[in-house]
Amino acid sequence: MPAARLVFLAALVFCLVACAKAPLHHQESFVFGTRVEVLIAGLDEAQARPAAAAVLREFDRLHRTYHAWQASELSTLNEAIAAGRTLEVTPEMAALIADAQRIAADGEQLFDPGIGGLIRLWGFQSDEFKAALPDPELLARWRAAHPGIADLQPDGLRVSSRNRAVALDFGGYLKGVALDRAADILRSQGVNNALINIGGNVLALGTKNGERWRVGIQHPRQPGPLATLQLNDGEAIGTSGDYQRYFEVDGRRYCHLLDPRTGAPAMHTQSLTVLITPRPAAGTLSDAASKPLFIAGSDWPALAKKLAIDQVLRVDAEGRLQVSSALHRRLEFVGEQTKKLEIIP
Repeated sequence: MPAARLVFLAALVFCLVACAKAPLHHQESFVFGTRVEVLIAGLDEAQARPAAAAVLREFDRLHRTYHAWQASELSTLNEAIAAGRTLEVTPEMAALIADAQRIAADGEQLFDPGIGGLIRLWGFQSDEFKAALPDPELLARWRAAHPGIADLQPDGLRVSSRNRAVALDFGGYLKGVALDRAADILRSQGVNNALINIGGNVLALGTKNGERWRVGIQHPRQPGPLATLQLNDGEAIGTSGDYQRYFEVDGRRYCHLLDPRTGAPAMHTQSLTVLITPRPAAGTLSDAASKPLFIAGSDWPALAKKLAIDQVLRVDAEGRLQVSSALHRRLEFVGEQTKKLEIIP
């Protein structure tokens, strides 16, 4: 699949930017394998431009530091784990590992940044991947080892693993971390009204010149949005979809959202969106929580309750919609989507 096509497929949320009554500064880049945008409202260029540039520099640093298949601090740790060695990591990486372990446990290990080896077997640790199924013998060997981030044993800044098959891949987590970092950077530079979009993972600060930021949730099988909504200050939204990174073999779609229990892509869901109300690390949770709920399939309501998330929209494999009542009240569906809608209390 061409890289340009992937960019458009990966953009779950489209920022609906109209003519502003006051300045609206926009900067974008290509980081984390997707298009990223920073929109700042109500400030002149002299203040907005350096603030947005600082955010994009931090995105680039995070991307380079924690790249899973190119030379990076993360790949160095993965090499040490595979060799059975203990490695001293930075305070930042130690904090990320501890946080990811906590989130993985809360999500019943369906979100697991320790399955980098499985992601590699399926060919998704690549900028351009091939339409080919993994070697059955290698896949069986991975299942037998059953590695996960819970196998890591941090001791201060020293990290070891009781399972050499663990390989960290923060691809399902780092964009959310970056959203929170961006919010902190912008606030520290006097920016109180902004929208940060990382390939469809979005966090809102303040308003767009007095009006709430309006975003759209990408339809998983059609161009354009499935629904739109307005975000409040401090809210974050994230979507996991089988249309972002996938390939097809014999007419069957295999996406990058892998179930650690089976070692195979989840097939029962087209997309799942979570809206996280204002709270600490809302951006991180918006990215990380959509994965276990996607993989949980029809069992998502119980897991969402455990994660304290009450605003969820799911599109199942047949295109039927399930939406929590809390999110349903805020959505404006495009077209005739409500004909296939189930509201979950």
